[in-house]
Amino acid sequence: MTAINKKRNGKWIWTADWTQEDSRSPRLVWFYTEIEGKSGKAAGTDGIRITADCRYKLYIDGEPVQYGPAKGDHEVHYLDTVNPGSFQAVGVHSAAVAVLHYPEDPNVGNHSMFSSDTPGLYVEGLEFLSENGERVVQGWKSYVDRSVSFIREEERFAPLQFHELHREAGKERVLQPVIVRREEEMPVYLRPENLAERPIPPMLLKEHSFSLPVSRVEPHSKETFVLDAGEEMCAFPKLRVSGGKGARIMLLYSECYEMENGKADRTDNINGHLQGYCDQFTIEKNGKGGDHLGIQASAEGETCLEPFWFRTFRFIEVTVETNEEALTLDSFTYLETGYPLEVRTEVTTSDQTLAPVWDISLRTLRRCMHETYVDCPYYEQLQYVEDTRLEILYTYAVSGDDRLARKSIREFARAQRPDGLLNCSYPNKCVNVIPGFSIYYILMVHDHMMYFGDREVVREALPVIRRILQYFDRNTIREGALAGLVKKTGGVNGEGELWSFIDWAQEWMDTTGMPPAGLQGPITMESLLYIMGLQKAAQLEEYAGEKEQAERDRRLARQVQSAVRRACTDEEGFLTDGPAAAQRSQHCQVFGILTGTLGFEEGRKCLLRSITEQGFAGCSVAMRYYLFRALEQTGLYEYTDRYWNVWRQMVRNHCTTCVEAEFYARSECHAWGALALYELPSVVLGVRPAAPGYSRISVRPAAGYMRSASGKVHTPAGDLEVSWVKAENGKIRVKIACADEVREKIVESGEFDNA
Repeated sequence: MTAINKKRNGKWIWTADWTQEDSRSPRLVWFYTEIEGKSGKAAGTDGIRITADCRYKLYIDGEPVQYGPAKGDHEVHYLDTVNPGSFQAVGVHSAAVAVLHYPEDPNVGNHSMFSSDTPGLYVEGLEFLSENGERVVQGWKSYVDRSVSFIREEERFAPLQFHELHREAGKERVLQPVIVRREEEMPVYLRPENLAERPIPPMLLKEHSFSLPVSRVEPHSKETFVLDAGEEMCAFPKLRVSGGKGARIMLLYSECYEMENGKADRTDNINGHLQGYCDQFTIEKNGKGGDHLGIQASAEGETCLEPFWFRTFRFIEVTVETNEEALTLDSFTYLETGYPLEVRTEVTTSDQTLAPVWDISLRTLRRCMHETYVDCPYYEQLQYVEDTRLEILYTYAVSGDDRLARKSIREFARAQRPDGLLNCSYPNKCVNVIPGFSIYYILMVHDHMMYFGDREVVREALPVIRRILQYFDRNTIREGALAGLVKKTGGVNGEGELWSFIDWAQEWMDTTGMPPAGLQGPITMESLLYIMGLQKAAQLEEYAGEKEQAERDRRLARQVQSAVRRACTDEEGFLTDGPAAAQRSQHCQVFGILTGTLGFEEGRKCLLRSITEQGFAGCSVAMRYYLFRALEQTGLYEYTDRYWNVWRQMVRNHCTTCVEAEFYARSECHAWGALALYELPSVVLGVRPAAPGYSRISVRPAAGYMRSASGKVHTPAGDLEVSWVKAENGKIRVKIACADEVREKIVESGEFDNA
C-alpha cells in the first residue's frame, strides 16, 4: 500500500481523560468525529492512514472498515492505508475508532501485542477538501471506557487477556477533548517518519448470522441456549438486544463438546459439555440509539454487545438472566476474520477418505493465519517457529502467497537473543525458548529460497542463521566419549529457562514433550537437528555465493553425524534417544534418515521396525510431516495409509479442524496438522521445486498405496495440471498439462515405479 502524501502530516492524539491508574491495566478508549462534506470530494476517499498503540478498530458511518495495525514489536510498528468505500462526498459522516491499549508488562497484558507507555492514535486523511482546496477537519472527541475490564483466561498462563467483563453495557459516555502528542514524547519507532508500511493485506471481514432460538427473556428469568456455527470460526461476535435494564448476559465460546474423560464426538451434546472462556455484560439502561457513541446499534433503544478482539468458537453458549425488565434478543451476527488466503491448488485421489481431511486441513490453515501465523487461535495466538515453518509450506503449496511468510521470517530474525537462539514464539514480550526450534527457522528460510529464489531474503537471514549455528557449536561437547554431540541444553517445561521440547509423543507426556533421556544428559534429537541446520545452511550459503562457509558447515555436519553414530547407536543399529539411554523413538530414526546419518538400507530397516514393532515413541501429528518425508525417502510411502487414520478419526469425530495432537487434544485447531495441504499436491502429485526459485520443477509422484490422483497445482512458476493412474505392474505414467514456459522447467516426469 502507498501513502497519500510523501510527507506524513498526521499527528498522534490521545484522550485528555487518562490517568496513571489507566496505564496499569488494559483499557479501551473511543475516539469520534463528524465530517461534513459540502462540496468537492472527500479527502478520505483517497485513503486513510491509521495506526495505534497498540490496537485499533475503525468504523466509518457505523460500519466496521478495518482493524490493526498488523502485529509488530518495539522495532517495527505498522501503518495502515484504508480505503473507506462507504464515504460520500456530500453530507455528514461519522468516523469512530476504538483503541485498546495494553500495559507494557505482559503479566497484565497480551503477550504478542507490543505497546509503549505513551499510548496514542495516529490518523491522517480523515478530512474533506473545501471549495478553495483547504483541508477541513472536525475536532476529535474521546472517552475511556472504564466499565470494561479485560480478564485473565487462566491464572498460571494467560497470553491473551482479551476476554471482557462489561459492567455498564449501553451506558451513555461523556466525551472528552483529545490532546496532541508532541513528537519528542513518542518512542522513536512510533514517530511518523519511522512507521512501516503494512506488508500484508487487510484481514478478511465476512458477515454471518445465527438463527436465535429465543427472542425474548421475561423479567426475573434465566435462559441458556447454544448456537452452532457449524465449523471452527474466528470472528467478531455482535449481539444486539433491546430493553433488559439490569440483565446479565454471558457468552461462553467453545471449540467442541467434551466428555468428563476427554474428547470424542465433538458434537455430542448429550454426553458432553461445553467449556471455555467467556465475555460477560450487564445492561445499564434502555439504549438511546445504541452503545459506544451511537456507531454500532441501528435502532432506538437497542444495545450492541461486541467484544473488541475476535473470538474463536464453534459453539457459543448464551446465558441471559433478567432483572425487573424483559430483554429482547434482536440479532446475533459475527464477522469472520483471518488472512485472505486465496487457494489455487486442488487435488483428487483414489482415497476418497482424504477429501474431508483436505477440507478440515484447509480450514485449519485459514484459522491459524492472521496478522501472523499462530499456533492455535483459541488458546495462545502465538507464532511459534516449528509450527510456522510447516504453516508456510502449506501456504506455498495451496496458494503460492509468501507475503505473510516474509513478514514471519523477518519477525523471527528480530527474536534473536544474545546467545544466538531465537525466542521460539514471536512477536512475544515473554521469554520462551526451545533450542531446537531455532533450527526450524533455517528450514523456513531454505523453503523460501526453493520456492521464490529471493537472494535478498537469504542474505538478510544468513547472519541470524550463523548465530544460531554458533550457539550449537559452543554447546557441543569437546572431549571424551561424547565429543561432537550437542550437550544437554534444556529440560522439562517450567524447570529452567530452556525447554527441550521435541514432540507431544504419548510416551513423552510426563516430561512435557521432551524425550526422558534429557533427564540424564544430551538428547540425540538436538544433535540431529543441528546436523539438519548445518546442511540446509550450507545450501543457503552456496546460493548466496559463500562457498567456503558452505563447505565448513558440511564438514561440521559430518563430524556431528560421526558422533551420533558412535555414541547414540545401540547393538541393533537403532539411534537411541540419548547416549546414556536405552529408549528408542521413531523421531531419531526419521531425522537420522533425513540427515543421512543413517544410510538407506539401515535407515529403511530402522524406520520399518519403528512402525511394525512396539517400544518406540511415535511421531505425533506435529512430526508426521517429517515422518512422511522419511517414508518417501526410503520407499515405504505406502505406510502413510495407516498414519492418515489419525485424520480420518478426526473426521469421524466431527472435528472441523485438525487437533493439536492425538494424545494431547487441548487445542482443536493446530495448523502443523494440516499436512494434507502439502502431501497431496507436493508428494502424491509430486510437484516440487527442484532448484531455487522454482527455476527447475520436479514432477515425481509418490503413489504409495493409492491407485490414482489428479489435480491442479499452483506454483510460483505457473500452474500444472497433473494426473496419474497406477498400472497392474505397479508403475505409473504421469500426464502433465501446463504452459510451454512451465514445461521447459520440468526436469523429472514420466513413468515411475510405485514408491
